[in-house]
Amino acid sequence: MTAKADLSALNLARIDFGTPLPAKVSTETLDLLLNRRSAPAPTLGLPAPSEDEIEVLIKIGFRVPDHGKIGPWRIVRFTSESKASLVDKLRALAESRGDKPAAGALLKLSTPPAALLVVYSPVQPHKIPLWEQIGSAMAVCQNLLIAAGAMGYGANWITDWYSYDAEAKAILGLKDGEEVAGFIYLGTPTEAPLERDRPDFAERVSFWEG
Repeated sequence: MTAKADLSALNLARIDFGTPLPAKVSTETLDLLLNRRSAPAPTLGLPAPSEDEIEVLIKIGFRVPDHGKIGPWRIVRFTSESKASLVDKLRALAESRGDKPAAGALLKLSTPPAALLVVYSPVQPHKIPLWEQIGSAMAVCQNLLIAAGAMGYGANWITDWYSYDAEAKAILGLKDGEEVAGFIYLGTPTEAPLERDRPDFAERVSFWEG
């Protein structure tokens, strides 16, 4: 079991609008980001983040770039019972179609002990382009991944078929125009994730030369 972060020293009080926020230097944060790795969903077990830790995760998730300050996203929480119910309903949907691969894919949803659903909820019409609103919703997912790792938990950002299927989205309670930005699966890794191939720096980075 990995060590978990002590959150007692965090200032969780609401910060008033307009409060100066000086930059904080953190080598630990840089090291965490340089070595960040998602934990495969089937390896996530107990313990899951506590209720207090989930609330901290969500507060961190909300601190993302958000052009226009419109918040084009929302987060859906699950209890262990409601997540199990969701799996049952999605499995029934897949089996009603005779789709065994879709039913099997639900292992990624059923195994981790906790999950958060980040819903992309665009504000329309609005002067902020939709692609920027999508980016803000995706940033929420990334913040949740990083924060979960900093707490000592494993996390995985998943979409899969039930994020795109119309009937599945209805089961999830998505409104017209909303999309699944991602499910964030949470738990304690039962095995250390292995490093994967990373993009070649020289191939992806260049200088603009005019």
